[in-house]
Amino acid sequence: MDLTFEAAINGRVADMLDACTKCGKCYEVCPITGPAGLSANGPDIVAGILDIIRQGEGSEASQKWASSCVLSGECIKACDYGVNPRFLLAMARVAMAKTSNSPHERRRQGVDNFRKMSLGANTLPRMQLTDEMLGRLGLHTNKPAGQNVENSCDEKPDFVFYTGCNVLKTPHIALLALDIMDALGITYKVMGGTTHCCGVVQIRTGDVEASGSMAVNTIEKLAQAKTGQVLSWCPSCHVQFTETTLPAYERIKGSRPFEMTPFMMFLRTRLDQLRPFLKKRVEMRIAMHWHPGLPGVMKATQDILHAIDGLEIVDLKQPAVGLMSNYLTALPNYKRQLHRQELEAARDAKVDALVAVYHADHRDLCAHERDFPFRIINILELVGDAMGLRQPDSFKSLKMMQDVDLIMAECRDLIVRHGLSEENVRKAVKAMLEEQPLPLTGAGKSSHAHTAQPRILQT
Repeated sequence: MDLTFEAAINGRVADMLDACTKCGKCYEVCPITGPAGLSANGPDIVAGILDIIRQGEGSEASQKWASSCVLSGECIKACDYGVNPRFLLAMARVAMAKTSNSPHERRRQGVDNFRKMSLGANTLPRMQLTDEMLGRLGLHTNKPAGQNVENSCDEKPDFVFYTGCNVLKTPHIALLALDIMDALGITYKVMGGTTHCCGVVQIRTGDVEASGSMAVNTIEKLAQAKTGQVLSWCPSCHVQFTETTLPAYERIKGSRPFEMTPFMMFLRTRLDQLRPFLKKRVEMRIAMHWHPGLPGVMKATQDILHAIDGLEIVDLKQPAVGLMSNYLTALPNYKRQLHRQELEAARDAKVDALVAVYHADHRDLCAHERDFPFRIINILELVGDAMGLRQPDSFKSLKMMQDVDLIMAECRDLIVRHGLSEENVRKAVKAMLEEQPLPLTGAGKSSHAHTAQPRILQT
């Protein structure tokens, strides 16, 4: 009889608990102990984490450390015993959720949170894109699911490109990834959105059963590439699959159906193939907004940037913390401080653009373009510029409006065309505007020409 998903996870947790020596090195290298106000002894904190996992309760300081984790991943590199402390901190949060709430309440919270996430992921792209472009991203339209393998029911693509859910709110990023792969002659199938959930929303509430059911279903759908490789965009989904779901699936089935690679690291492996397409000089002075949570992504991104002629890259000397900007929500004051310092440093350095890798960073930062004398863009926009590829950033132009009614009026044609509910649109737009960790200054848009708003796609 097969193991259950939860039993498989518990077995992996037990192995790590046995291997952990409680030396405290993971705590010592953690970049958020100071911002979280933690000063306790490392071995004691780690012992408390193990108590939480085993018993559902531990010291207050250990609970605070688990709750403050932003998934920077420095702890993984520090462990000499093969333990993944980031995974154990996630399991401590699961144990705390189970202690705090009944199974019914955990299920209810997971369903509610999934519905909230789905509202934005399903509504916002439809306010920006035509049926054809939605189809490219694998979203439900009257057209076949997104792929560039011609007329193939039988032929497998080279890769599956897994978007996750929330990059669909900023669809120009995902579309540029597809444009780049098309230019390189790579065949792929696009999968993602709420019908291919990674299960992270459910596991955060402690509903491991629902998380496992969703994630295992998605794993079996993703196993379609002839290379055995899934290219991931979302770092949150990547961590959920590679550190929780795929290891559990391997315990149940005996093997993994695929390996998962972050898209920027994949693109770095194709850099020699990419170089001839980077024909256009991009005369810009830029600074990077970094997060180190996925090892190798920062280095891969730097290598790609150095292949683009004309770029001047300025080091703002700012902290790089967490998996993505939204993970810093665990420490809201620290998050606002980091954003303020970085925006001001970029202004003082007289950059032309502040460039982020991930979609959540773009959502948090892009509206500040109206208040600062530089652009706020995604890394793939630079790669696209060098290749002569463009996708308008409609999300940014909408968010900079800062008015629900104006945004709905701008998107009226697509709202009607896609049959979107006025109530759902209003909720999704309101949530988009509320996702603004560092408040805008109210000074209005910069007068620089680069802030002209791209037209919302209506064709």
